[in-house]
Amino acid sequence: MFATVGARTLAGSRTVARTAAITRAFSTSMSRNEVKNVTVFGAGLMGAGIAQVLADVGKYNVTLADVTDKALANGQGIIAKSLSRIAKKKMADKSPEEQEQFVKSVVDSIHVTTDAAKAVESTDLVIEAIIENMKIKKELFSFLDSKAPAGAIFASNTSSLSISEVASATKREDRFGGFHAFNPVPQMKLIEIVRTSQTSPETHETLVEVAKRMGKVPVSCKDSPGFIVNRLLVPYQLEALRLVERGVASPEDVDTAMKLGAGYPMGPFELADLVGLDTMEHIAQGWRESVAGTEDMPADLVKESPMLKQLISEGRLGRKTPEKGGFYQYKK
Repeated sequence: MFATVGARTLAGSRTVARTAAITRAFSTSMSRNEVKNVTVFGAGLMGAGIAQVLADVGKYNVTLADVTDKALANGQGIIAKSLSRIAKKKMADKSPEEQEQFVKSVVDSIHVTTDAAKAVESTDLVIEAIIENMKIKKELFSFLDSKAPAGAIFASNTSSLSISEVASATKREDRFGGFHAFNPVPQMKLIEIVRTSQTSPETHETLVEVAKRMGKVPVSCKDSPGFIVNRLLVPYQLEALRLVERGVASPEDVDTAMKLGAGYPMGPFELADLVGLDTMEHIAQGWRESVAGTEDMPADLVKESPMLKQLISEGRLGRKTPEKGGFYQYKK
């Protein structure tokens, strides 16, 4: 009898365990907002790249929005060129016509519009990738907040601005987070998923799942100046500049030292040229004006670099200005 009762108890325990597991799985799936339609604002390199991967890899219904038809046409051109490079590598055994059809099918699947309200009327997720200007970002999100469905999630691709402050322009701070992709988006695997003190667990988990569906590797972090990558990277690059300014070593030797001594794929000056000297200074300047000197960031960490300012004043921004170069010279 004891054996019978024990067997029944064991069977009952297993049933309870299975029920609990099913309940947990169901709760987890229901806790995430289902995303089918994604709207990307900003048709520049970042916005176009995000839209491309969302449509091609993620298979989402994507709308790309910007303020002018010219900007949208430029974004479509960026996407087409990127997809052409991908097609040549992944479809090398296919004919040029088949490769062209693949490119066209993805580009055509991305709806484009200059009507911001229409762009979000049935969206599940908005990803903003416009100019790194707090005022403009807040104005955009404030407008979209009154046009998008109440349950839609908002996210900013900002690399350095406060997600909390951007989100404060809306009434959906619990459905707002950071979604920081890296350029070039189709090739770079990382996306920083940034949560504020108001971001709900469901919103955070949804953004993580979107990144995974895009074939990316998401990392999570709290809303803090520079998040993870830029918080470490920009001060590192500025310190490299100070080494050169003090005459300790040349840019070439610093780059070589970091590649061969630290195992970095690129040195700080090569990377600065790739990212853009103006972008690097813009991030540092933003920090100097907002958080430098607080407990979040020592002032010396991002103090001005005379060499960097001089290069920027001369229009030497790196690879984006091949005719002038940056720390190095490049062929047009």
